[in-house]
Amino acid sequence: MTSSKRVSVWLLWITLLMPGLTLAATADHSLFKELQGPFASGEEVTRACLGCHTKAAEQVMQTRHWTWDYLNPDTGQRLGKKTMLNGFCIGDRSNEAFCQSCHVGYGWKDADFDFTNQSKVDCLACHNTGNYLKLAGLAGHPPLVRSETAPGSGIFIDPVDLAAVARAIGETSRQTCGTCHYYGGGGDGVKHGDLDSSLNDPPRSLDVHMASDGLDFSCSTCHVAEQHQIAGSRISVTAADPHAPIIRGEHSARNPSTCQACHGDRPHQDNPLHAGRLNEHTRTLACQTCHIPTFARGGVPTKMAWDWSTAGKMDATGNPYQTRDAKGHLIYDSRKGDFVLGENLVPDYLWFDGRVTYVQPDTRIDPTTRVPINVFHGTPGAADSRIWPVKTFHGRQPYDQVHLNLLVPHTAVPDETAFWYNFDWAKALQAGAEANDSPYSGEFGFVDTEMLWPITHMVAPAEQALDCAQCHSRVSRLADVPGIWLPGKDRSTRLDTAGFALAGLAMLGVLLHGGLRILTYRRRRKL
Repeated sequence: MTSSKRVSVWLLWITLLMPGLTLAATADHSLFKELQGPFASGEEVTRACLGCHTKAAEQVMQTRHWTWDYLNPDTGQRLGKKTMLNGFCIGDRSNEAFCQSCHVGYGWKDADFDFTNQSKVDCLACHNTGNYLKLAGLAGHPPLVRSETAPGSGIFIDPVDLAAVARAIGETSRQTCGTCHYYGGGGDGVKHGDLDSSLNDPPRSLDVHMASDGLDFSCSTCHVAEQHQIAGSRISVTAADPHAPIIRGEHSARNPSTCQACHGDRPHQDNPLHAGRLNEHTRTLACQTCHIPTFARGGVPTKMAWDWSTAGKMDATGNPYQTRDAKGHLIYDSRKGDFVLGENLVPDYLWFDGRVTYVQPDTRIDPTTRVPINVFHGTPGAADSRIWPVKTFHGRQPYDQVHLNLLVPHTAVPDETAFWYNFDWAKALQAGAEANDSPYSGEFGFVDTEMLWPITHMVAPAEQALDCAQCHSRVSRLADVPGIWLPGKDRSTRLDTAGFALAGLAMLGVLLHGGLRILTYRRRRKL
């Protein structure tokens, strides 16, 4: 047994015997002869990793990060990035070689990808500490020769030195998680609104947990991983967690990434009267509602609308073009259409119990109304529901006018049917429908859509949380939330009339009583 294997065995036994113990690194991977290279492919690096971390690939293969496929226990829907629709790049199938630059594997370019091949697991995607890149279009492989970042961009990068990256591996970080989660949907901050590159080195005012000069949390501090299964999901959200904090080392079935997992459901501890009132609010409000006053506030705009119907326009010379706003942000692209961007945005609010249902490629839609790509469920006042902040994203995307289902266009992988290279919607939609096994009549149009994204990052310091007046006023943040009565916002004419009448009667009683006292006093003086 090599020295590196002995180290891994001892670490494994210590972890099994003391599961509550967090260990600092005890191995310098730069010294392992197995990682000296050279490596001709990412798969060779993985095989070297598996020589010591014998169960790692097997564990990764059981996760959604690997399968991109998931049976939602709340709704029974088959979901996952592999088949789900959205209002951004719309869908994965037929575009795998492009989209799978964010897959934790190598070589997923079509339906023939071997999900059982452990050497296809990309250890470096999550555990690199820098100088690692997976270009879109390479089906999850890093560039191993000098490569153009995108066809026609004129921007080239040097090949990745796999041996150097492997020798410098470490724990996951905000940067490694953010490489995919910040840039989903085609750019920095596009999708979520509360996740973008500003969180790599945020000040306390942007995120009190991740502040580099404060708590300096990494993503895995909250999104705890056990055997590579990572806690927390926007598909199946823990909307209400009315419990005390999880004790360190406690074995619990609860989601450790909720606010209550650390702070409990009675988190306010200052002035007893004031804290008591705030703690009562936790029965109705998600913590995020008060403690994330705005999203996209780190200097990176988020996409609030995307209109695919305007894609394909050319400039005066017959070539595709782009338009940028005064800050240099892209607001039109011939390949994608028009965008609406936003920063420092107030969320929308709704009742949410954690259940989310999604439109699927075979769902029949009503094109006469705005189509909800996902629906957040919740009942006003229910014990399992809370008022949550969300980003509401508006899209306009293709659908089949006969079968009435949303369509996934083939866009990104260069061939004669890809929209980004031929600007032919008919060919792109035909190819996308075939890849998704979807019916396609050949008659298409564009329909307005809406998609919700939960806001749960960019937690502000306590002193920047919402004050009472932002909800308890005529111009209330919660004005559109049903099933609540807010003093300061709501009023009843009958109740106001009755109240003023009672107050008037009380005042009249006081005046009459006072007058009678004065009168009787004067009479007694005369006697």
